[in-house]
Amino acid sequence: MQDKPVLIGKISGCHGVRGWVKVYSYTRPRENITQYRRWLIDGVPYKVTAAKHGKSVIAKIEGIDDRDAAVKLVDKDIYLPRESLPAPEEGQYYWSDLIGMAVENTEGEAFGTVSKLLETGAHDVLVIKGEDRERLIPFVMDTYIKDVDLDAGRIQVNWHRDD
Repeated sequence: MQDKPVLIGKISGCHGVRGWVKVYSYTRPRENITQYRRWLIDGVPYKVTAAKHGKSVIAKIEGIDDRDAAVKLVDKDIYLPRESLPAPEEGQYYWSDLIGMAVENTEGEAFGTVSKLLETGAHDVLVIKGEDRERLIPFVMDTYIKDVDLDAGRIQVNWHRDD
């Protein structure tokens, strides 16, 4: 887990004809993504030379000088090397660390794996893809989330199979 890059956003579109890209940020607040000037996209390091935020976040990436080059980055995920980020506090997790983890309830019944997380305003929600169906489980520690074991790749939840 220590060497795995952390997902921080996605290139969501192009902005203008000079290679600027629109960025969907997973950071909070969303403009925090502009503090990081070295991004990994498809495992390739890119230098962010300028960034702006207002209604949306836009960035200029070194070597991406026209719209055609920018289009090739659309829908690509943006990562940072883990060492570029602070370690999460106790009981907090980077979303990218939770994606792919196995989920089981307190009775030991397997539900599947975390496919993504949703931000709802009130709290984040785990989206669990299983063989039988998809489940949405609020990421509320101690109430629904009983244990997160990053080393074992397992999340234990207080959730009944029929819920």
